[in-house]
Amino acid sequence: MALIRWEPARELNTIQSEMNRLFNNYFDTPAAPGNGGAGALRRWMPAMDLVETEEEFVLRADLPGLSESDVNIELEDNVLTVSGERKAEHKERKEGYYRVERASGSFARTLTLPDGVDADAVNASFDRGVLEVRIPKPEQRKPRKVAISVGGEPKTIDGSEQG
Repeated sequence: MALIRWEPARELNTIQSEMNRLFNNYFDTPAAPGNGGAGALRRWMPAMDLVETEEEFVLRADLPGLSESDVNIELEDNVLTVSGERKAEHKERKEGYYRVERASGSFARTLTLPDGVDADAVNASFDRGVLEVRIPKPEQRKPRKVAISVGGEPKTIDGSEQG
């Protein structure tokens, strides 16, 4: 009888892969006719990029076929939510075959931002189906200098000195 070494990390990776596969299959499966779907409608989740620069975070989202009035952006308690809906453009047909591959429906994406983000400084623009949200980084807290008198002479110590 051969002994096989148990590797818990490999087991966890296998479980994670299976869970990812199940969730991907669930969300990418076409809706069946009569179950709220029209043929092969799929759940739509737009692609988004989040880039960090020296001064700000920049979120870009591909929203083809939408206008700025179709998109909502909310910032509450350091949580940025981008939501909206893309409506299906096809009509139900009784005869013949046709193909529907473009997904439609409502979506919502949320991002947790660092503490201290100024909600009034966040701005968004929409150009050729791409939403861009610019979020200025919060001011970094600087160490406060404290004056200490030693033998009658004041000495300033800042937060970056050691000792």
